[in-house]
Amino acid sequence: QVQLVESGGGLVQSGGSLRLSCAASGFTFSSYDMNWYRQAPGKEREFVAWITSTGGSTTYADSVKGRFTISRDNAKNTAYLQMNSLSPEDTAVYYCKAVHPIYTSTIYYWGQGTQVTVSS
Repeated sequence: QVQLVESGGGLVQSGGSLRLSCAASGFTFSSYDMNWYRQAPGKEREFVAWITSTGGSTTYADSVKGRFTISRDNAKNTAYLQMNSLSPEDTAVYYCKAVHPIYTSTIYYWGQGTQVTVSS
């Protein structure tokens, strides 16, 4: 069955870095765009970053632009989110999402999330 498993979250001090991983299985990973989202306590889930199936194009939320980098390794069926210059405002549960590049609103999969906590 389809699985997306995030890892790499944890507690880090303000200004620090973390790299999240999203390991995929059960579908053709290289055919799907990959997204990262996050949800802070009491807030709605928000878009963080997007990368196309080939890795040739990326998009970021303004709040993370210049600090976060999304990437993927299709040989390893894994997507990554490198997060630098972290601040307490980045504290959230981070989710990866695989999205079919054509049927974007109907064919997609979510991971279970990984907690990122940034202390001041």
